[in-house]
Amino acid sequence: MLAPNLKPQTIVHQVQGETPQTLTRILDDGVNLAVWQRQLPAHISDFGRLLLSLNEPLAESRVLELSSDDAEPDLQGLASGFNDLEGYAGFNADVSWLVSAFACLLGAKRIGLRVRVLDKAMCPRFHVDHVPVRLITTYSGIGSQWLKEGVMDRRHLGNPAAEPTEDSLIEQITSGEVALLKGEKWHGNEGFGLIHRSPQPAPGERRLILTLDWLA
Repeated sequence: MLAPNLKPQTIVHQVQGETPQTLTRILDDGVNLAVWQRQLPAHISDFGRLLLSLNEPLAESRVLELSSDDAEPDLQGLASGFNDLEGYAGFNADVSWLVSAFACLLGAKRIGLRVRVLDKAMCPRFHVDHVPVRLITTYSGIGSQWLKEGVMDRRHLGNPAAEPTEDSLIEQITSGEVALLKGEKWHGNEGFGLIHRSPQPAPGERRLILTLDWLA
């Protein structure tokens, strides 16, 4: 299901839409970002805000092994320190659905899952990911930032002086939205990985994020 080689003249672009079917566009040639512009159910967004209000740490990582296309991901114990909060079951069910959808779309059998609470930018410089594709969604707090093709010279990635400073040039993924970011290891996408970065939360603010990586 990997995209064929991109031709040099291919125009790299991003797609956004209000249905989950938008995520399938990440399979298209020349698309390096697909965003499902969803609105989180109130009980899940309330859970995220409540979790952050406790000011407790959360950093969990696990590798999920899926034996078949219809296998349920084993999320037992995920963020278990917060399982008494209202909305936890909905949050857990949402993560499970996203894992299953991610696996189905890509034919993935191994997925790396991370759930974190962040009070600072994890990757503050604009960069590309050296993975085939990554799912990112922010359950509460500010969402990730990205650049359209041509806004920044890829040769200067990692150089703060080369990064755009005008707000109008920096795109933002809204909290609750689900984004698939194509990286440098997607066959045919070499040199076209989505340029993005973690946002810097305002003082006293934090983020609750989920990332999924296609491992195999």
